[in-house]
Amino acid sequence: MLDNHQKNIATFIHLSTFARFFIPFGNFVGPIVLWVINKDKSEFIDANGKQAINFQLSILLYALILGAITVPFFLFKIFSGFDFIDFNGFNNFHISIGKPSPLLYLGGFLGALAIIAFIIELVLIVKASLKARDGEVFKYPLTITFLK
Repeated sequence: MLDNHQKNIATFIHLSTFARFFIPFGNFVGPIVLWVINKDKSEFIDANGKQAINFQLSILLYALILGAITVPFFLFKIFSGFDFIDFNGFNNFHISIGKPSPLLYLGGFLGALAIIAFIIELVLIVKASLKARDGEVFKYPLTITFLK
């Protein structure tokens, strides 16, 4: 039987991922600290802690992959007219805003996808917190199981 203390700790493990808005890497530090301190007290807390940490690690991995795909498109567009060999040609350097590149559209699409994924992440964290408050373990979608 779960008591309110266990439910509250599990809820705070999920909500502690919002610490990233105040502390760098707080979305990892908060859940890990709460999970390590309380994992031996309850199987419910242990399961919720693993879910929260696995989700944050998965989100980090997905963000790194998306960034690795997106950033080169912007860099290719910025440096497309720049001559890397002849550095004497700075008098001819200009920025044209007349015709955007398809690479810029693709990069913009991937950036918009990152924003949408961020909003979905926030919604899933709140949903997991509410499930933990009700005594259920929420399985985040598309989560890679790093901690078993």
